Amino acid sequence: MATTNTFVVCTRAIDHSGQYIPEPGDTTFLRVSPAKQSYTPADKISRERWKKAVIAAADGDEDDVTGSTGDVLFFVHGYNNDIPTVLWRTRTLQSTLAAQGWRGLVVGFDWPSDNSTLNYLEDRNDASQVAQRLIDDALQLLIGAQFPDGAEDPRCTINVHLLGHSTGAYVIMEAFANASKKGGFFKKPWRIAQVAFIGGDVSSASLAETSDWAGPMYERIFRLTNYANGYDKVLGVSNMKRLGTSPRAGRVGIPANVPRKAVNVDCSDYFSTKDPATSVFTGTFNHAWHIGDPTFALDLALTLEGEIDRLVVPTRDNANGRLKLVGGRSRPEHQADWDDPGGTTRGR
Repeated sequence: MATTNTFVVCTRAIDHSGQYIPEPGDTTFLRVSPAKQSYTPADKISRERWKKAVIAAADGDEDDVTGSTGDVLFFVHGYNNDIPTVLWRTRTLQSTLAAQGWRGLVVGFDWPSDNSTLNYLEDRNDASQVAQRLIDDALQLLIGAQFPDGAEDPRCTINVHLLGHSTGAYVIMEAFANASKKGGFFKKPWRIAQVAFIGGDVSSASLAETSDWAGPMYERIFRLTNYANGYDKVLGVSNMKRLGTSPRAGRVGIPANVPRKAVNVDCSDYFSTKDPATSVFTGTFNHAWHIGDPTFALDLALTLEGEIDRLVVPTRDNANGRLKLVGGRSRPEHQADWDDPGGTTRGR
Protein backbone atom coordinates (compact mmCIF):
# COMPACT_ATOMS: atom_id res chain seq x y z
CA MET A 1 0.00 0.00 0.00
CA ALA A 2 1.61 3.26 -1.12
CA THR A 3 1.88 6.18 1.26
CA THR A 4 -1.17 8.43 0.93
CA ASN A 5 -1.18 10.55 4.09
CA THR A 6 1.11 13.55 4.53
CA PHE A 7 3.00 13.86 7.80
CA VAL A 8 3.87 17.25 9.28
CA VAL A 9 5.59 18.55 12.42
CA CYS A 10 3.92 21.90 13.10
CA THR A 11 5.35 24.50 15.50
CA ARG A 12 2.69 27.18 14.92
CA ALA A 13 0.67 28.49 17.86
CA ILE A 14 -3.07 27.80 18.12
CA ASP A 15 -5.41 30.73 18.75
CA HIS A 16 -8.58 30.88 20.86
CA SER A 17 -10.67 29.66 17.92
CA GLY A 18 -8.56 26.53 17.52
CA GLN A 19 -6.72 27.61 14.35
CA TYR A 20 -3.01 27.88 13.61
CA ILE A 21 -1.48 31.35 13.58
CA PRO A 22 1.98 32.50 12.35
CA GLU A 23 3.56 32.63 15.82
CA PRO A 24 5.67 30.01 17.64
CA GLY A 25 3.64 27.63 19.77
CA ASP A 26 3.60 24.09 21.10
CA THR A 27 4.60 21.36 18.66
CA THR A 28 1.82 19.28 17.14
CA PHE A 29 2.22 16.12 15.07
CA LEU A 30 -0.09 15.90 12.08
CA ARG A 31 -1.31 13.20 9.73
CA VAL A 32 -3.13 14.88 6.86
CA SER A 33 -5.40 12.95 4.53
CA PRO A 34 -4.90 13.36 0.76
CA ALA A 35 -8.33 14.98 0.35
CA LYS A 36 -7.32 18.05 2.35
CA GLN A 37 -5.65 21.12 0.82
CA SER A 38 -4.72 22.57 4.21
CA TYR A 39 -4.36 21.33 7.77
CA THR A 40 -5.61 22.35 11.19
CA PRO A 41 -5.08 21.17 14.77
CA ALA A 42 -7.89 18.68 14.07
CA ASP A 43 -5.31 16.62 12.12
CA LYS A 44 -3.23 16.12 15.26
CA ILE A 45 -2.31 12.66 16.51
CA SER A 46 -0.17 11.70 19.48
CA ARG A 47 3.60 11.98 19.25
CA GLU A 48 4.02 8.22 19.67
CA ARG A 49 1.41 7.32 17.04
CA TRP A 50 2.99 9.82 14.66
CA LYS A 51 6.46 8.35 15.17
CA LYS A 52 5.25 4.80 14.55
CA ALA A 53 3.35 5.87 11.43
CA VAL A 54 6.35 7.73 9.99
CA ILE A 55 8.70 4.81 10.66
CA ALA A 56 6.19 2.45 9.04
CA ALA A 57 5.94 4.66 5.92
CA ALA A 58 9.67 5.34 5.54
CA ASP A 59 10.13 2.71 2.84
CA GLY A 60 7.32 4.12 0.71
CA ASP A 61 4.61 1.76 1.99
CA GLU A 62 2.46 2.90 4.87
CA ASP A 63 2.19 -0.36 6.79
CA ASP A 64 3.66 -1.90 9.92
CA VAL A 65 5.09 -4.95 8.14
CA THR A 66 7.80 -3.25 6.10
CA GLY A 67 8.50 -0.44 8.56
CA SER A 68 11.72 0.36 10.49
CA THR A 69 13.84 0.65 7.34
CA GLY A 70 13.92 3.22 4.55
CA ASP A 71 14.40 6.97 4.21
CA VAL A 72 12.77 10.06 5.72
CA LEU A 73 13.37 13.50 4.22
CA PHE A 74 12.41 16.42 6.45
CA PHE A 75 11.45 19.42 4.32
CA VAL A 76 12.03 22.74 6.11
CA HIS A 77 10.31 25.57 4.26
CA GLY A 78 11.38 29.20 4.03
CA TYR A 79 9.80 32.49 5.04
CA ASN A 80 6.57 33.79 3.53
CA ASN A 81 4.89 30.34 3.46
CA ASP A 82 1.28 29.84 4.52
CA ILE A 83 -0.11 26.41 5.41
CA PRO A 84 -1.55 25.47 1.96
CA THR A 85 1.83 26.32 0.39
CA VAL A 86 3.75 24.19 2.90
CA LEU A 87 1.39 21.27 2.29
CA TRP A 88 1.58 21.63 -1.51
CA ARG A 89 5.37 21.71 -1.48
CA THR A 90 5.64 18.73 0.86
CA ARG A 91 3.29 16.68 -1.30
CA THR A 92 4.91 17.77 -4.56
CA LEU A 93 8.34 16.78 -3.27
CA GLN A 94 6.88 13.39 -2.34
CA SER A 95 5.26 12.80 -5.72
CA THR A 96 8.13 14.06 -7.89
CA LEU A 97 10.77 12.13 -5.94
CA ALA A 98 8.64 8.98 -6.16
CA ALA A 99 8.24 9.52 -9.90
CA GLN A 100 12.05 9.44 -10.16
CA GLY A 101 12.28 6.11 -8.33
CA TRP A 102 13.00 7.29 -4.79
CA ARG A 103 11.33 5.13 -2.16
CA GLY A 104 11.04 7.16 1.00
CA LEU A 105 8.84 9.56 2.92
CA VAL A 106 8.84 13.38 2.82
CA VAL A 107 7.83 14.97 6.12
CA GLY A 108 7.05 18.67 6.41
CA PHE A 109 8.57 20.69 9.24
CA ASP A 110 6.31 23.73 9.50
CA TRP A 111 7.56 26.73 11.44
CA PRO A 112 5.54 29.95 11.82
CA SER A 113 5.98 32.01 8.68
CA ASP A 114 3.67 34.83 7.67
CA ASN A 115 2.43 35.11 4.10
CA SER A 116 3.92 38.59 3.63
CA THR A 117 7.30 39.77 2.41
CA LEU A 118 7.16 42.56 4.99
CA ASN A 119 7.60 39.98 7.74
CA TYR A 120 11.03 38.79 6.65
CA LEU A 121 12.89 39.82 9.81
CA GLU A 122 10.10 38.65 12.12
CA ASP A 123 9.98 35.29 10.33
CA ARG A 124 13.74 34.93 10.68
CA ASN A 125 13.48 35.54 14.41
CA ASP A 126 10.72 32.93 14.64
CA ALA A 127 12.93 30.53 12.68
CA SER A 128 15.68 30.92 15.25
CA GLN A 129 13.23 30.25 18.07
CA VAL A 130 11.88 27.02 16.58
CA ALA A 131 15.22 25.61 15.34
CA GLN A 132 15.51 23.65 18.57
CA ARG A 133 12.18 21.98 17.76
CA LEU A 134 13.68 20.52 14.59
CA ILE A 135 16.07 18.63 16.84
CA ASP A 136 13.78 17.82 19.78
CA ASP A 137 10.54 17.06 17.96
CA ALA A 138 11.67 15.80 14.56
CA LEU A 139 15.23 14.50 14.27
CA GLN A 140 15.62 13.26 17.83
CA LEU A 141 12.36 11.34 17.52
CA LEU A 142 13.77 9.14 14.73
CA ILE A 143 17.36 9.19 15.91
CA GLY A 144 16.10 8.00 19.29
CA ALA A 145 14.58 4.99 17.54
CA GLN A 146 18.01 4.20 16.08
CA PHE A 147 19.59 4.32 19.53
CA PRO A 148 16.88 3.15 21.97
CA ASP A 149 17.55 3.43 25.68
CA GLY A 150 16.15 0.01 26.57
CA ALA A 151 17.84 -3.20 25.44
CA GLU A 152 14.42 -4.67 24.67
CA ASP A 153 13.40 -1.77 22.43
CA PRO A 154 13.72 -2.51 18.68
CA ARG A 155 16.17 -0.43 16.63
CA CYS A 156 15.29 1.03 13.27
CA THR A 157 17.67 1.59 10.37
CA ILE A 158 16.08 4.63 8.77
CA ASN A 159 18.21 7.13 6.87
CA VAL A 160 17.28 10.67 7.90
CA HIS A 161 17.80 13.56 5.46
CA LEU A 162 17.11 17.31 5.50
CA LEU A 163 16.07 19.71 2.73
CA GLY A 164 16.04 23.42 3.54
CA HIS A 165 14.43 25.95 1.20
CA SER A 166 15.33 29.63 1.63
CA THR A 167 15.26 30.46 5.37
CA GLY A 168 14.81 26.74 5.98
CA ALA A 169 18.57 26.45 5.47
CA TYR A 170 19.01 28.87 8.36
CA VAL A 171 16.69 26.76 10.55
CA ILE A 172 18.74 23.64 9.79
CA MET A 173 22.10 25.23 10.56
CA GLU A 174 20.77 26.80 13.75
CA ALA A 175 19.32 23.44 14.80
CA PHE A 176 22.70 21.71 14.54
CA ALA A 177 24.34 24.55 16.46
CA ASN A 178 21.73 24.12 19.20
CA ALA A 179 22.14 20.34 19.22
CA SER A 180 25.85 20.69 19.94
CA LYS A 181 24.90 22.26 23.26
CA LYS A 182 22.78 19.27 24.31
CA GLY A 183 25.48 17.14 25.91
CA GLY A 184 23.75 13.78 26.21
CA PHE A 185 22.18 13.90 22.76
CA PHE A 186 25.32 15.06 20.95
CA LYS A 187 27.39 12.29 22.59
CA LYS A 188 25.39 9.62 20.75
CA PRO A 189 26.96 8.51 17.44
CA TRP A 190 24.04 9.69 15.30
CA ARG A 191 24.42 11.03 11.77
CA ILE A 192 22.19 12.74 9.24
CA ALA A 193 22.75 11.21 5.81
CA GLN A 194 22.12 13.98 3.26
CA VAL A 195 21.46 17.69 3.75
CA ALA A 196 20.48 19.84 0.78
CA PHE A 197 19.80 23.56 0.45
CA ILE A 198 17.70 25.09 -2.33
CA GLY A 199 17.60 28.88 -2.56
CA GLY A 200 19.51 28.79 0.71
CA ASP A 201 19.13 32.08 2.62
CA VAL A 202 22.38 31.79 4.55
CA SER A 203 25.57 33.61 3.72
CA SER A 204 28.01 31.81 1.48
CA ALA A 205 30.80 32.54 3.96
CA SER A 206 28.87 30.82 6.77
CA LEU A 207 29.41 27.47 5.03
CA ALA A 208 33.22 27.73 5.10
CA GLU A 209 35.20 24.99 6.79
CA THR A 210 36.34 27.48 9.44
CA SER A 211 32.77 28.60 10.29
CA ASP A 212 31.92 28.04 13.94
CA TRP A 213 28.23 28.10 13.04
CA ALA A 214 28.50 25.43 10.32
CA GLY A 215 30.90 23.25 12.32
CA PRO A 216 28.28 21.25 14.26
CA MET A 217 26.36 20.55 11.04
CA TYR A 218 29.42 19.33 9.17
CA GLU A 219 30.34 17.13 12.12
CA ARG A 220 27.05 15.23 11.95
CA ILE A 221 26.24 14.87 8.23
CA PHE A 222 27.63 12.79 5.41
CA ARG A 223 27.03 15.29 2.60
CA LEU A 224 25.84 18.86 2.05
CA THR A 225 24.56 19.67 -1.43
CA ASN A 226 23.92 23.35 -2.13
CA TYR A 227 21.81 24.12 -5.20
CA ALA A 228 22.59 27.69 -6.34
CA ASN A 229 20.91 29.87 -8.94
CA GLY A 230 22.50 33.15 -9.97
CA TYR A 231 19.13 34.37 -11.24
CA ASP A 232 17.51 34.18 -7.80
CA LYS A 233 16.19 37.73 -7.31
CA VAL A 234 14.58 36.96 -3.96
CA LEU A 235 18.00 36.35 -2.42
CA GLY A 236 19.09 39.70 -3.83
CA VAL A 237 16.28 41.25 -1.77
CA SER A 238 17.52 39.24 1.19
CA ASN A 239 20.98 40.75 0.72
CA MET A 240 19.54 44.27 0.87
CA LYS A 241 17.57 43.51 4.01
CA ARG A 242 20.79 42.35 5.62
CA LEU A 243 22.61 45.52 4.51
CA GLY A 244 24.00 43.86 1.40
CA THR A 245 27.10 42.57 3.18
CA SER A 246 26.69 38.82 2.82
CA PRO A 247 25.94 37.17 -0.54
CA ARG A 248 23.64 34.20 -0.09
CA ALA A 249 24.65 30.61 -0.72
CA GLY A 250 21.53 29.98 -2.78
CA ARG A 251 22.59 32.71 -5.23
CA VAL A 252 26.40 32.64 -5.40
CA GLY A 253 27.15 29.13 -4.15
CA ILE A 254 29.48 27.88 -1.45
CA PRO A 255 32.93 29.36 -0.80
CA ALA A 256 36.16 27.71 -1.93
CA ASN A 257 37.26 26.67 1.55
CA VAL A 258 34.61 24.08 2.43
CA PRO A 259 34.96 20.52 3.75
CA ARG A 260 35.10 17.77 1.13
CA LYS A 261 31.62 16.67 2.18
CA ALA A 262 30.15 19.93 0.81
CA VAL A 263 29.33 20.26 -2.87
CA ASN A 264 27.78 23.03 -4.96
CA VAL A 265 25.48 22.42 -7.93
CA ASP A 266 25.08 25.51 -10.11
CA CYS A 267 21.56 25.58 -11.56
CA SER A 268 21.86 28.96 -13.32
CA ASP A 269 22.19 27.75 -16.91
CA TYR A 270 19.46 25.15 -16.47
CA PHE A 271 17.11 27.66 -14.84
CA SER A 272 17.65 30.20 -17.63
CA THR A 273 16.02 27.77 -20.10
CA LYS A 274 12.87 27.23 -18.04
CA ASP A 275 9.52 28.76 -18.98
CA PRO A 276 7.26 29.51 -15.99
CA ALA A 277 4.20 29.03 -18.22
CA THR A 278 5.05 25.35 -18.69
CA SER A 279 6.48 24.70 -15.23
CA VAL A 280 4.93 23.32 -12.06
CA PHE A 281 5.63 25.56 -9.06
CA THR A 282 4.13 27.82 -6.43
CA GLY A 283 5.54 31.10 -5.16
CA THR A 284 8.17 33.28 -6.83
CA PHE A 285 9.51 31.29 -9.78
CA ASN A 286 13.17 32.32 -9.64
CA HIS A 287 13.34 31.33 -5.97
CA ALA A 288 11.00 28.33 -5.81
CA TRP A 289 11.26 26.59 -9.20
CA HIS A 290 12.92 23.50 -7.75
CA ILE A 291 9.85 21.89 -6.22
CA GLY A 292 7.88 20.51 -9.14
CA ASP A 293 10.83 20.33 -11.53
CA PRO A 294 11.58 16.76 -12.73
CA THR A 295 15.29 17.34 -13.37
CA PHE A 296 15.83 18.69 -9.88
CA ALA A 297 13.75 15.82 -8.46
CA LEU A 298 15.96 13.25 -10.19
CA ASP A 299 19.15 14.94 -9.03
CA LEU A 300 17.84 15.09 -5.47
CA ALA A 301 16.63 11.48 -5.59
CA LEU A 302 20.06 10.27 -6.70
CA THR A 303 21.68 12.42 -4.01
CA LEU A 304 19.45 11.00 -1.27
CA GLU A 305 20.16 7.45 -2.39
CA GLY A 306 23.91 8.10 -2.21
CA GLU A 307 24.76 5.24 -4.57
CA ILE A 308 26.48 7.37 -7.23
CA ASP A 309 29.44 9.65 -6.60
CA ARG A 310 28.59 13.34 -6.68
CA LEU A 311 30.92 13.92 -9.65
CA VAL A 312 29.13 11.42 -11.91
CA VAL A 313 25.48 12.01 -11.05
CA PRO A 314 23.96 11.94 -14.56
CA THR A 315 21.98 15.18 -14.10
CA ARG A 316 25.24 17.12 -13.67
CA ASP A 317 28.02 18.25 -15.97
CA ASN A 318 31.50 18.73 -14.55
CA ALA A 319 32.94 21.91 -16.06
CA ASN A 320 36.49 22.21 -14.75
CA GLY A 321 35.44 21.09 -11.30
CA ARG A 322 32.24 23.14 -11.34
CA LEU A 323 29.11 20.98 -11.20
CA LYS A 324 26.18 22.26 -13.26
CA LEU A 325 22.63 20.93 -13.35
CA VAL A 326 21.56 19.76 -16.81
CA GLY A 327 18.21 18.59 -18.15
CA GLY A 328 17.26 15.74 -20.46
CA ARG A 329 19.10 13.08 -18.48
CA SER A 330 17.89 9.89 -16.82
CA ARG A 331 19.12 7.26 -14.43
CA PRO A 332 21.80 4.90 -15.73
CA GLU A 333 19.93 2.33 -17.80
CA HIS A 334 20.99 -0.75 -15.86
CA GLN A 335 21.35 0.77 -12.39
CA ALA A 336 18.68 -1.51 -10.92
CA ASP A 337 20.77 -4.55 -11.86
CA TRP A 338 24.15 -3.36 -10.60
CA ASP A 339 23.84 -5.25 -7.34
CA ASP A 340 22.68 -8.47 -9.00
CA PRO A 341 25.07 -11.25 -7.89
CA GLY A 342 24.20 -13.39 -10.92
CA GLY A 343 26.00 -13.58 -14.23
CA THR A 344 28.37 -15.95 -15.97
CA THR A 345 31.41 -14.86 -13.94
CA ARG A 346 31.37 -15.44 -10.20
CA GLY A 347 33.58 -13.91 -7.56
CA ARG A 348 34.50 -10.34 -6.74
